[in-house]
Amino acid sequence: MSAPPPAPIRVTVWNEGRHEQEGGRTAELYPDGIHGAVASGITEHLGSGAVVRTATLDEPEHGLTESVLAGTDVLTWWGHIAHDEVSDEVVARVQRHVLAGMGLVVLHSGHFSKIFRTLMGTTCSLRWRNGTDRELVWTVNPSHPVAAGVPHPLIIDEQEMYGEFFDIPAPDELVFVSSFSGGEVFRSGCAFRRGKGKIFYFSPGDQDYPVYHHPGVRRVLANAVTWAVPAAPERREPELTRCDSGWFGKEGTPA
Repeated sequence: MSAPPPAPIRVTVWNEGRHEQEGGRTAELYPDGIHGAVASGITEHLGSGAVVRTATLDEPEHGLTESVLAGTDVLTWWGHIAHDEVSDEVVARVQRHVLAGMGLVVLHSGHFSKIFRTLMGTTCSLRWRNGTDRELVWTVNPSHPVAAGVPHPLIIDEQEMYGEFFDIPAPDELVFVSSFSGGEVFRSGCAFRRGKGKIFYFSPGDQDYPVYHHPGVRRVLANAVTWAVPAAPERREPELTRCDSGWFGKEGTPA
């Protein structure tokens, strides 16, 4: 007997969704929201291999209820102007699921989200300039699964500049480094592991430019989702206790 086909990856695409409500450039570029463009990019490459849903900030519990996260293999995150409006309770819930094995793909200005800063333990600050820069995304780890099929370099003709120093822990794996027309460089594709969960940060994707319609960027999104899938077929909740210094296992060791 042949083995049954693998279950589709359960993806939740999260977006704060505020720029789209303001109209203007973002609404023109992303009529279905940034989350709609990210979701379609993932579906474009993974097809029936993924079941993709979306969630936004203004939904009850930001669309990230316990049941939604329990049914999510990989969560993608885009936020910019409303980081402080994400409730600490939801952040703790997402953190718990990442530590238990749920994958997390953090995009562009999501570097300054509560969840990314919590998981990194640093400020996650960086240098930036918004002036219609050209970005070249260079693959520095071509054997990494997230780099599969990605052009070298990936050329983004219009994009906001992100530059070093980027205050993050040293990535477990550095996949992409970007250079900009102003001469700046940036660690634009970084892989981390926290607990049982995999995290990938990918910086291209400003709301003022059509970056999430770029074929190469959409390939990275799909690759990152596939890479971040939990290793075990079923995730299990760790036995954790919350205290002021973080989550701890039942034996009192940091999780």
